[in-house]
Amino acid sequence: MKKLLALLISLLVITATACSSGEKTENASGESKDTNEITVWAWDPNFNIKAMELAKETYASENPDLKIKIIENAQDDIIQKLNTSLSSGTTKGLPNIVLIEDYRAQSFLQAYPDMFHELTDSFKAEDFADYKIAPTSLDDKNYGLPFDTGVTGLYVRTDYLEQAGYSVEDLQNIDWDQYIEIGKKVKEATGKHMLTQDPNDLGLIRMMIQTAGSWYLEEDGVTPNLANNEALKVAFETYKKILDADLVKPISDWSQFLAGFNSGEVATVPTGNWITPSIKAEASQSGKWAVVPFPKLPGIADSVNASNLGGSSWYVLDVPGKEKAAEFLGKTFGSNVEFYQTINKEIGAIGTYKPATEGEAYQAADEYFSGQKIIADFAKWTEEIPQVNFGLHTYAIEDILAVEAQNYIKDKDLDKALKNAQTQAETQVK
Repeated sequence: MKKLLALLISLLVITATACSSGEKTENASGESKDTNEITVWAWDPNFNIKAMELAKETYASENPDLKIKIIENAQDDIIQKLNTSLSSGTTKGLPNIVLIEDYRAQSFLQAYPDMFHELTDSFKAEDFADYKIAPTSLDDKNYGLPFDTGVTGLYVRTDYLEQAGYSVEDLQNIDWDQYIEIGKKVKEATGKHMLTQDPNDLGLIRMMIQTAGSWYLEEDGVTPNLANNEALKVAFETYKKILDADLVKPISDWSQFLAGFNSGEVATVPTGNWITPSIKAEASQSGKWAVVPFPKLPGIADSVNASNLGGSSWYVLDVPGKEKAAEFLGKTFGSNVEFYQTINKEIGAIGTYKPATEGEAYQAADEYFSGQKIIADFAKWTEEIPQVNFGLHTYAIEDILAVEAQNYIKDKDLDKALKNAQTQAETQVK
């Protein structure tokens, strides 16, 4: 009887082992995880999550058996959850794929290098815009698969320009000094401000300095570069000149930003291409808008008419299922030209995948913008964006600079303001 019982137990163990083989695996925490299912975290259901859903549909023809679960989280929640889990060394409850803003990527890659799965062999880095590779890489290895571009443009009301005696051609490849002079005449002719601005938001400064290949940090991505940063100094001087010329309509939140151009209160919108759907939301203004290259900094030889604001990339965490997650990304966001046409048509997304720029969607004329091929223009400007190292502390340094910017506007000496910001950054940012 004992021998029979022992035999039955052995058979049960063998059967259970055979049934589980190839279906499940255990992660470091001992949690069993189905290797034929991957989980994705992202924010913004109308953009990032929609793009991932379209990728899921595209990949179904490649691998119909892979289950892809997409979970919406606010960006701040994703940051908090990642930091909490990764700092404790546990991957329990984390997704296979996570979206991370480019400005924040290095803070995760440098702090937790062993927690991310290398993607160097999953896509060709040379097929993507150069400026996206630095923030998504570490030690010459690719960890992020570049997604959308935050390539900037200057959206302009053509009817307001015409009232002031200007055409769209007059705003091609201008600098900010020229912008200010045009703005003065537009305001005189129309009574309209040139742009909205939240005094606590330094996005405009950020865009200005990247045109010159400059950032708040040295090329090492760690050392603050404020006191002796020529591009930053010129950007602040330019910012104050725009304010002094009374070209700014002050705002304090996103809804006021949208209302500024949808209601016709401003003549231009200098920002990332992701604002296009919001511009087009006001149907009555169709045919009254154009997009021209972003202004460059005056007097800075290296400044170009192209910059960036925002943008994110996809990362694979070092958890069970990472190989399938990497393959999924590589076959969709990493190499599929037709997929990029789809997400452009469906949600207006402009990726940084160079081969996609020759596709039908990228070359289409937009009737709202009087037939201008704005996607093709944005794609061209994307390739001209100077590459900078965003480093670890973009937002921490901006908190410091925002205070000093207000001090400068209130007539504090600029060199002293930037020197003070440098001292604070060296003390606070480690």
